[in-house]
Amino acid sequence: MNIVRTGFYTSIATAARLLAGLVAIKLVAWFAGPEGVGKLGQFMSLMSLLAVLAGGGIGAAIVKHVAEYRDDPQRLSRLLSAALCYAFCASCLMGGVALLLSRQLATWLLGDPQYAGLIRVLAVAQLGIALLNYLLAVVNGFMDVRRLAFIQVSGSLIGIVMMVWLARWQHLHGALLALVLGQLSWLLVGLPAWWRSSYFRRGMLRLRYDREMSLRLATFSVMTLSSALLPPLVNIAVRDHLALQFGWEPVGYWQAVSKVSDAYLLFFTTAINIHYLPRLASTHERAALLAELRTACRILLPAVVVLAAVVYALREWVTRLLFTPDFAAANALYGPQLVGDVIKIASFILSYLMLAKAMTKLFVVSECVFAASYVVLVWVLAARFGLVGAMYAFALNYLLYLGFNLLVARRYLGGLR
Repeated sequence: MNIVRTGFYTSIATAARLLAGLVAIKLVAWFAGPEGVGKLGQFMSLMSLLAVLAGGGIGAAIVKHVAEYRDDPQRLSRLLSAALCYAFCASCLMGGVALLLSRQLATWLLGDPQYAGLIRVLAVAQLGIALLNYLLAVVNGFMDVRRLAFIQVSGSLIGIVMMVWLARWQHLHGALLALVLGQLSWLLVGLPAWWRSSYFRRGMLRLRYDREMSLRLATFSVMTLSSALLPPLVNIAVRDHLALQFGWEPVGYWQAVSKVSDAYLLFFTTAINIHYLPRLASTHERAALLAELRTACRILLPAVVVLAAVVYALREWVTRLLFTPDFAAANALYGPQLVGDVIKIASFILSYLMLAKAMTKLFVVSECVFAASYVVLVWVLAARFGLVGAMYAFALNYLLYLGFNLLVARRYLGGLR
């Protein structure tokens, strides 16, 4: 399936996920204001952390290896049985840790121990979320983009209904609870859709330890965990720092602009993940890899430039539509953030080469280095320029990351025939 057709299906799915996210933000902005939006960001970062850890961080590994083994039933069966066992053990471990530390997490992230019950619900939900991530990775590995889009659209619509109902009933607490329950509701659609696929086998739901496959998954998960865990951890650290320096209301402005960026970039990051990771993983010739990367740059980069320009031109209207008039101060933050968005997509296209080709040490080291450099840049530039300095830090850090990925891609491709 080419990128245009993939883009069509992923755009529909992404639009549904985007709508669900924007409904959540709008409701929280209504009921809790900028401070509530800042806390929403903290809770979503915790959800991201637990979801990745509970699944063992092997989602991308499943996509990669399913794409490689789909014509080898024996190796595929071993891989998926080991993957499900791996995810089950990890989800039990992380759910237990979250249960034990629920009160401390609620106090640290949300500033109120009364949210501990919500953290406990999230902890118990990790088993279901791990199963969902496993299911989506298998479907993605088979490049079944239409079925993947169906699951995402249907699950998002169920989540929107749940979000509106719970947020109207319990305001911020209800919105946060709806994020958890809405994620689990995807299984109501995902499991039947997967069972009806031509490639589903009952053995895909069998837990079995396989040392060789578990080591493969573990090696790959180190990269995935670093790329998936560091952003929410870094964002939590940045929010804490900005809240300490400026207060939670300005953090809400920063979070609002970041969420707008996350929303429209979701189209691009989803297309890169669904289309390019399995394609790059199954491509080994230099010419073919170059063709894939050039196609991505030729199609995705002009598109992200245009969308970023549109968002900037309509920033005041976007802020009023997605939030409330209380967020007007966020309009001054869009410029450097949107420049950073363009650089971010350019760097992502190249960084997926490291992920697809299992450059484990280099990938992990780079993720750690640039996560640390972002935090340092936020501290330095926010102290110098105020809240907008956090946006300057975002753009500058991705510019440095892009330069690094250009060097890595040039070196790797230069070593192929």
